[in-house]
Amino acid sequence: MEIFLLGLITLATVVAVVAFIYVMIELRGAIKTLKEFIKITEQTLKPTLEELQYSLKSARTVTDNINVVTEDVKTLSSSVREIGQNVKKVSDIVGNVTVHASGLMAGIMAAFEVMVKHFVSKNK
Repeated sequence: MEIFLLGLITLATVVAVVAFIYVMIELRGAIKTLKEFIKITEQTLKPTLEELQYSLKSARTVTDNINVVTEDVKTLSSSVREIGQNVKKVSDIVGNVTVHASGLMAGIMAAFEVMVKHFVSKNK
């Protein structure tokens, strides 16, 4: 019986060693496949990441340009507002000058008529 148990233990050990060797071979193959996958993925991702960096730089440039244009639009808007205020002031001044000129002209015409009537009535 002892020999039978010893044979059984030996057989179990041999089976365990064979299973262990089989698992190690499979792991080696899996590790090799994993390394190849990582290498391919790295080669694929590298250009993609470079393109992404280029795109981000381009987006930043566009954003900076938009900020510059926004500042220019603000400046333009402020200038247009000032021009509008100045036009209103000039319009008010021209309106006042026109009123004064009209009044002055009417006064001169009235005075001229009075003088003409006075000279005509004096000469008669």
